Amino acid sequence: MSTKAERTTAFIIETVAPVFNKHGYVGTSMSDLTEATGLTKGAIYGNFENKEALALSAFEYNSNKLLNKIDEKLEEGKTAIEKIFVLTNFYRNYDVFTLDMGGCPILNIGVDAQHNNPLLSAAAKETIKTIEGKIALVFENGVNSGEIRIPVTPLQFAKQLYTMLQGAVAMSTMTRDRKYLINTVAYLEQLVNKEIKK
Repeated sequence: MSTKAERTTAFIIETVAPVFNKHGYVGTSMSDLTEATGLTKGAIYGNFENKEALALSAFEYNSNKLLNKIDEKLEEGKTAIEKIFVLTNFYRNYDVFTLDMGGCPILNIGVDAQHNNPLLSAAAKETIKTIEGKIALVFENGVNSGEIRIPVTPLQFAKQLYTMLQGAVAMSTMTRDRKYLINTVAYLEQLVNKEIKK
């Protein structure tokens, strides 16, 4: 059973995670945080050392939510090809999944923290590497089972696939046009069927 302090800390993180994700580290003011949580500045900082620690916890919360969902989706597929299609299908509706989070945490925080928060920037890069690793494992298993063939190493191919997906997320976010996401996913699915599926 969690203590009252632990529940308060969890409540603060959950509540401010979309705020930091939408407005960025610099763009999020203390009044944004007190307004969102309904707590005083003292109550918030009684649970976190400073704004940076809170922002990092908020990013980790969103990041874990995303990583858990990717794991859950990859579990749905039995073969490598099925896993790839489950993943691309997830990204087809990625904007819907990240809506409650305030958008894509990797895109929002990764870009925002680049020049003003080395810790947050490093955390975003770590999440990218983790996702690429998960995708690479799918490709590696597919190659080893003779199900797929790829012209480069599994990690390199995973990085390219993820770059295209994340690029589509960025374009879709900036233009508010879902077609970037939908069309990119459709293209990737064609690529998998025609080029890498044995």
